[in-house]
Amino acid sequence: MILVWLTVFIPSLFALDNGLAKTPPMGWLNWERYRCNTDCVKDPDNCISANLFLTMAKHLAYDGYKDVGYQYVNIDDCWMERQRDAKGKLVPNPDLFPNGVDGLAKEIHALGLKIGIYEDYGTHTCGGFPGTRGHIEDDVNLFAEWGIDSLKLDGCFCNVTEFPTGYPAVTRALNATGRPILYSCSWPAYLGNKDTVPYGDIAENCNLWRNYADIQDSWDSVANIINWFGDNHGNLASFAKPGAWNDPDMLIIGDFGLSEEQSKTQMAIWAIMAAPLYMSNDLRTIEPWQKEILQNQEVIEVNQDPMGKQGTRVFQDPRKKYEFWMRELADGSYAVVMYRKDTSGLPRTYTATFKNLHIPDGSYRVRDLFLHRDLGTAEGKISAVLAPSGSSKMYKLTPLK
Repeated sequence: MILVWLTVFIPSLFALDNGLAKTPPMGWLNWERYRCNTDCVKDPDNCISANLFLTMAKHLAYDGYKDVGYQYVNIDDCWMERQRDAKGKLVPNPDLFPNGVDGLAKEIHALGLKIGIYEDYGTHTCGGFPGTRGHIEDDVNLFAEWGIDSLKLDGCFCNVTEFPTGYPAVTRALNATGRPILYSCSWPAYLGNKDTVPYGDIAENCNLWRNYADIQDSWDSVANIINWFGDNHGNLASFAKPGAWNDPDMLIIGDFGLSEEQSKTQMAIWAIMAAPLYMSNDLRTIEPWQKEILQNQEVIEVNQDPMGKQGTRVFQDPRKKYEFWMRELADGSYAVVMYRKDTSGLPRTYTATFKNLHIPDGSYRVRDLFLHRDLGTAEGKISAVLAPSGSSKMYKLTPLK
C-alpha cells in the first residue's frame, strides 16, 4: 500500500506548482534579433544591455502591447560574466547591467511588466558562460532574490540522459523559492527522437518547452517549423493544457524575413497552436502593419482561449501545396486557418469542407479575424482566395443556434 501511495502521490508532489501560464505567455525575447551582441562600444543601440531591455519594456508598456497581453521582457544568453564570483554566484556583466539584473527588474516591474532570465542545465550555456550544473539551488534562489519572473533553461554542454532528473530538480528548486517563476524548458528540443520524448513528464515540470530547432529570420524557417508541428501534432497537442505549452519559438514579425502575408500566417498558426507569443524584433522601428498584426486582439483571443486546447493541422492536400488548421474554442466556436504553401502561379480559390476541418455539420457565422469583418454564414464548407508563398486566411466559425 505504501509503495502504491508513493508511486501515485510523489510525482504530483514534485510537479511544478507556480499557478502561472494558464494561457500561453506573451512578451518579448532578445535572442533571434540581437543574439549575443555584447559590444556596446561599437553598437550601443543594439547590444544586449539593460538599456536595450528597458527600452523594449517601455515600448511594450506605452505602445499598446501590454494592453493586449504582452508582459514578459526576457533576457537570453550572454548576460553574465565568464566566471562565478568567489562565493560561486553568477555575476551580471557590469558593462551591460551597471545596476545589476535586480536593478533592471525593479524598473521593468515599475512599468507593470515582468522580467525573464536565461540559464543552462549544463556546465556552460550555449554561449560558453557558466551553466547551472552543481549550482541549481543557489542560482534559482539568486534569481528569486533579484525579482525574476521567468527562467528559460537551455540544454547545452550536458548529457541528455540527465534531463529526466535535471530539469525536475530545477522544478523542485523553483517551487522551494516560494516565488512564482515561469519555467521554460529546452528538454525536448535536444532529444531528437520524437517517439521517445517524455512529454507527460515535461508537462508536469515545465510551463512551456521548446520542441524543435531555433527559428531564424526567414520564411523558410517559419515554414519548416509549421511543417514539423503539422507532421508531429499527434505527439504534442494532447500534452498542451493551461499551465503547460508547446513552444515553436519566437515571433519574427517586425524583422527582415517575412512579407505581410507571411507575417499574418505566422501569427495565425501560432495562435491556433496555443503557442507562447514571444516577439524578437526591434519595437523602436517596427512598421505600422507589423504592429497591427502583433496587436490583433481577435487573433490574440484565439491564442489565449481559456480552454487551452491546442489546435492542429487537420488536412493537407496530397501534393502538400495547401493545408488547413483548426482549434476548438471555449465558447463552442472553431478557429480555422487556410494556408497555401506552394510558390507557383496566381492567387487561387481553395475550399475546405467541414469534414476536412473536423467540425460538425451545421450553419456557422464566419468572421475574418484579420479583416475584422463578418462574412455571412456557411454550411458544409468555406472558401478563400490565397496567394502563393505562404499566405493564409484565418476565420472564426461560430455555430448558429
